[in-house]
Amino acid sequence: MTKLNTSYAWTVAEAKARLSEILNLAKEEGPQIIGKRTEFVIMPKEQWLDLLDKKPSLGAWLVENMSLNIDLELPNRAEPEREIPFN
Repeated sequence: MTKLNTSYAWTVAEAKARLSEILNLAKEEGPQIIGKRTEFVIMPKEQWLDLLDKKPSLGAWLVENMSLNIDLELPNRAEPEREIPFN
């Protein structure tokens, strides 16, 4: 993945005048920053979707990061006297 170049941010006025150039640069060189006070990042949609796909679900993260040698005792769900912690 292309690293975000934070050394230069386009002003909003520059971005309005040179939008096509900014879009081409985002495609060829990586994400472009627009704005000085509040910054926005312009990048190709495919690159954005790749970033979104990299976050595993909580369940997947737990399975991947749970130690395999833990003896975890789970309560029987069918047991009527089972204490419910969320009331």
